[in-house]
Amino acid sequence: MATDHNAGEAIRVALLYKRHLPDDQHVLELLEKELTQHGYQVWIDRHLILGVQWAKEIEQQIRTAHAAIPLISEEAARSEMIGFEVENAHEAAQQQQGRPRLLPIRIRYAGPLPEPLSGILDPIQYVQWDNPKDDPRVVSEVLAALKGLTPARPSVRIVPTKGLRLMPRAQVQNHPVAASKPATPSIPLPLEPIGGAVPLQSEYYVVRSADAELRTAVARYDSIILIKGGRQIGKTSLLARGLQLARERGAKVALTDFQKFNASNLETVGNFYLSLAESLADQLEIPTLPADVWDERRGPNVNFERYIRREVLAKLNAPLVWGLDEVDRLFTCSYGSEVFGLFRSWHNERALDPSGPWAGLTLAIAYATEAHLFITDMNQSPFNIGTRLVLEDFTPEQVADLNRRHGQPLGDPGELDRFQRVVDGHPFLVRRGLHEMASRKIGIAAFEAQADRDEGIFGDHLRRILVLLAKDPVLTDVVKTLLQGQPCPTHESFFRLRSAGVIKGGSQTDSQFRCQLYATYLKRHLLG
Repeated sequence: MATDHNAGEAIRVALLYKRHLPDDQHVLELLEKELTQHGYQVWIDRHLILGVQWAKEIEQQIRTAHAAIPLISEEAARSEMIGFEVENAHEAAQQQQGRPRLLPIRIRYAGPLPEPLSGILDPIQYVQWDNPKDDPRVVSEVLAALKGLTPARPSVRIVPTKGLRLMPRAQVQNHPVAASKPATPSIPLPLEPIGGAVPLQSEYYVVRSADAELRTAVARYDSIILIKGGRQIGKTSLLARGLQLARERGAKVALTDFQKFNASNLETVGNFYLSLAESLADQLEIPTLPADVWDERRGPNVNFERYIRREVLAKLNAPLVWGLDEVDRLFTCSYGSEVFGLFRSWHNERALDPSGPWAGLTLAIAYATEAHLFITDMNQSPFNIGTRLVLEDFTPEQVADLNRRHGQPLGDPGELDRFQRVVDGHPFLVRRGLHEMASRKIGIAAFEAQADRDEGIFGDHLRRILVLLAKDPVLTDVVKTLLQGQPCPTHESFFRLRSAGVIKGGSQTDSQFRCQLYATYLKRHLLG
């Protein structure tokens, strides 16, 4: 039996996969058989009955594994559950000295990965599987990796993914694996993958009122622009378009996604500022690196501010529009208020000295969480100043327009109404639903029948919500209360569930589920 010699226990391996994909299933069964025969303890999620206990077990099994092997095919790469499981493994490894070790396997796919997978897996070498002829070689590489060995002559191609993120689209399409994929069905607009930020040139992007407000704010180079909205409502997509406008106007642009920061980056305020400055220097190609001018005799705030003022703003010779995405991660850091207080001070200094260095800086901040839950002194907060944009769900007119762009899988107003009764105007659910109906040629009756099923159109998305709730028993109880027709018991629970995109409403007394799909699914699993 393969054992951890330090602990004397069997080495546990978690295989992460998306169900009902033939190639993924083939590699899954291959690895399960071979690893078991070599004495490894293999865990695979094969639960037939989902619920809170299932959700808790997934997190527990991943966190206690020695290694996690995600199977990444093109469709699996877009799976929310795969993304969530890889995030869990990565987070656990940051807290547990590298355990579990991530060992990704690409299944007939060599293209770029979406977030969050790209930020986690791009720096890691992966094994490529293209057909059953690769079976023995893939097994050999996995066994070698589990033993902590680096083979002198890899018998299967192992490619560093970092370079592939920048592979031109034409090259990806001409890759032998990509070329073997079936052609996209012919409809008025070519379909595109769903999930993550909507590409800048996408024909499916929906322009909302916040777009015009953002364009105006960027054109003015406002000091602070706040983009607020619940999960999967389009904050990152909107932010990307604001940054593109800034580029077109001649500004320098940088983007920091705090989801890509690992535990060591966030461990102390000093580590955080240094990581933030290094990211900025790399994107803007600043010749003076932060480490060259960092002076430990000064406090972290002073070091960071001096670097931004002297080495960045003073030498760019152009305005800087700096996008900060997923800043919610900072709210729970012990130094979060300190960082936000520094951002607020730059705004104040710009107001006092319009010709000073801070006049050239625009911070565009995207977030979901209610800032007042974490920042008690709002005079030190950037969240009650600047230009505030709130993203709303799609209107019925916008859903109808998207239906037309998808080739009208919903044939008449009655079918549109039935569709909206399930998903309301939830941007992600609307796009995913229309995409599935258009690509799979299914009608509204089949859509309604599949929508809330564990293995249906939204199965990955719904299971992820269940897993997130299982991590927080208090919020789980609140959701049960809502399902029983009672209002949110506290302001905090209302704001947390609204930020997570589970509920909507102006206050805890008028809170309701974001859409009927969520209410139906959660009722079955939490009250059934």
